Amino acid sequence: MKELIARLTQSYGPSGQEGEVRRRIAEEIRPHVDGLRTDALGNLIAWKDAGKGPRVMLAAHMDELGLMVTHIDEQGFVRYAPVGGLGHLGLPGQRVIFPGGRIGVVAAERVEDVKELKHEKLYIDLGAADRAGAPVAVGDVAVFHRPLETAGTRLIGKALDDRVGCAVLVEVARRLTSSAVRAYFVFTVQEELGLRGARTSAYGIEPDLAVAVDVTATGDTPKAAVMEVSLGKGPAVKVKDSSLICHPEVRQALEEAAATAAVPFQREVLERGGTDAGVIALTRTGVPSGVVSIPTRYLHTPSEMADLADVEGAVRVLLAFLSRSTGA
Repeated sequence: MKELIARLTQSYGPSGQEGEVRRRIAEEIRPHVDGLRTDALGNLIAWKDAGKGPRVMLAAHMDELGLMVTHIDEQGFVRYAPVGGLGHLGLPGQRVIFPGGRIGVVAAERVEDVKELKHEKLYIDLGAADRAGAPVAVGDVAVFHRPLETAGTRLIGKALDDRVGCAVLVEVARRLTSSAVRAYFVFTVQEELGLRGARTSAYGIEPDLAVAVDVTATGDTPKAAVMEVSLGKGPAVKVKDSSLICHPEVRQALEEAAATAAVPFQREVLERGGTDAGVIALTRTGVPSGVVSIPTRYLHTPSEMADLADVEGAVRVLLAFLSRSTGA
């Protein structure tokens, strides 16, 4: 799993430009599914048609945060706009990479007070001598440039949100040898911009029920917001977030699947934030939906941290869930 996660996190794929990571996922999952297609918006949809059972949609988003070029000044310094919910306080000194491999450094104007440090005060230094030497154009998007590292069972890297969820879906497809349901593995686009790909892909699939696989915040760091989710204590079964109150029967089925698979799990109540399940649930006449979450520290930074045991646990829970004859 670690090697798969490394390959996915190192693939370039900001919101709206997920082509590289989509091709990588297609290569990884193609030998393990019955069919594969890309829809008009760019969602990658794979399926295992095991019979006449319910259509179960598993969704994880491919896109990562980015920095889009808005202006290049005469000295070659780049101004940008965030693509997705990108915080600004930890950006100075971070390295970013553009398509084609050009590396840049995020730097800050001089400010008298850290409260003045906004995106408008930051720029990207590409090492260019002037505007003509800047090897980017307005509209190009950079992403964080960081390898995946390990610290014991912990994974540390960029874009774990949500390439770790994508890895879970690929691994579930690989291990799923029999099922009474028709399983759809959907890798969505533009989640960070408003859950866009999940809305269109769910409309086309018409699932009977759905489970999103995404990361979630934790409450296990010094002075963190109080939250009953920690690294290393198992995947989380979501109860509620800003976009969704999970369908009680789907949530119960996921918890029962965790018990069947002997996987410890946590219940998650996320006060702010949402997942693809929020729009899948509202598709057509409604889809009973739930979420399996991977506890992750330092979300939306270049150094997100998750535990490999929680990732493996999520795989086992979903395999047990799909083995149910009726799902919810």
